[in-house]
Amino acid sequence: MHYLLCYDLAPDYLERRGEFRTPHLQLAWDAQARGELVLAGALSDPADQAMLVFQADSPDVVEAFAKADPYVTHGLVTSYRVRLWNTVVGDLAFTPVKP
Repeated sequence: MHYLLCYDLAPDYLERRGEFRTPHLQLAWDAQARGELVLAGALSDPADQAMLVFQADSPDVVEAFAKADPYVTHGLVTSYRVRLWNTVVGDLAFTPVKP
């Protein structure tokens, strides 16, 4: 299954992220190497949210990632949501639906 991890970013996210970027990226690349994290990145103009796409059997994997993320633990992320994403189109779709 696919899950979206939606981050709401603090107003000073861009100014503060440098201090925590290396451990945040290490956590993300480790999750990617395990096959859990598919894509991730911040939105821009404004940089007020970030989206991370996971492939996992349950939302527990995504919750564990968020709780361990230095951006979350140090307040760069003001809130987050984990949402099941029903992917139906594309090579990576979990439940492809074709006409």
